[in-house]
Amino acid sequence: MKVHFWGTRGSLPAGTDTLNLRQKIFEAFKSLKGRHFAGDDDIRVFVEKELPFSLAGHYGTNTPCVEVTGGTEPVICDAGTGIRDLSRNLAMAPDGRHGGRVFHIFLSHLHWDHIQGFPFFMPVYAEGNRIVVHGGHPDMESALDYQRKYSNVPLPVKADISFNRLEPDRQYEIAGFQVLVTSQNHPGDSYGYRFEIAGRSVVYSTDSEHLEEGSAGEQRFTGFFRDADLVIIDAQYPLLDAFSVKENWGHSNNIVAVELGAKAGVRGLVLFHNEPTVDDPALQTFLNDTRRYLKIYDPQSTMTVDLAYDGMEIEV
Repeated sequence: MKVHFWGTRGSLPAGTDTLNLRQKIFEAFKSLKGRHFAGDDDIRVFVEKELPFSLAGHYGTNTPCVEVTGGTEPVICDAGTGIRDLSRNLAMAPDGRHGGRVFHIFLSHLHWDHIQGFPFFMPVYAEGNRIVVHGGHPDMESALDYQRKYSNVPLPVKADISFNRLEPDRQYEIAGFQVLVTSQNHPGDSYGYRFEIAGRSVVYSTDSEHLEEGSAGEQRFTGFFRDADLVIIDAQYPLLDAFSVKENWGHSNNIVAVELGAKAGVRGLVLFHNEPTVDDPALQTFLNDTRRYLKIYDPQSTMTVDLAYDGMEIEV
């Protein structure tokens, strides 16, 4: 299985600007400290291996979209603005501009940041394609129809689009994967998905607010995450925000994410749905603090902890 992150921000897209970019370049030059490079390869190693990601990269612009491959057909989790970049990547493939392909889109829920990219998913406009939209909400079709009606995209829909309503706590076989569905705590409800194939497992669990430790709901999620190779988890807020001004907003924090992952024996944890008002240095600190907390909470844990960014790829 391979997981590609096309959109990782929550709520709305969050790009950078020229001033921030110049500051990154300035800080990168400061870190040189008189160093000399033998050539391009030496420079590349410095940028990719030695600079912190907050200087060498960007934690992302697009709203949620994650691609999971390794089954019989492509699986896409959510249709935020990241699905446009996924669409462009598909178009560059040898068969990308032709019809006859099948795509499976799993919607966590119908809030705008998770569906706003759908009108820009170009396979929708290619005759012969089939797109199956899966999710737990009964109004998926009407929500996307309303969006298309008022999005002013000047292209006729040519693909066959169908909708498959899934029930929580049931397992399905879709695109070669065994897919387990769970309901999540979020305004208007949301749904998480566990994909399994050939002894490997990936969990996509965003827009889910986890409650106090030891609750029945958290025990259920520990089971849902159990021994997963990779869990993509909502950790939009730091702990203080999650239990004060942003309580009941439907999102979780990095501390609860670590505790759930460690208890469930998760091998890799990816913090997701990044706060759009936070810049790269602050997100880097957020990740570093989260890794330090894991060492305090469970010193024996071998779980890896990463923060999602647009373009991240993970082999499972």
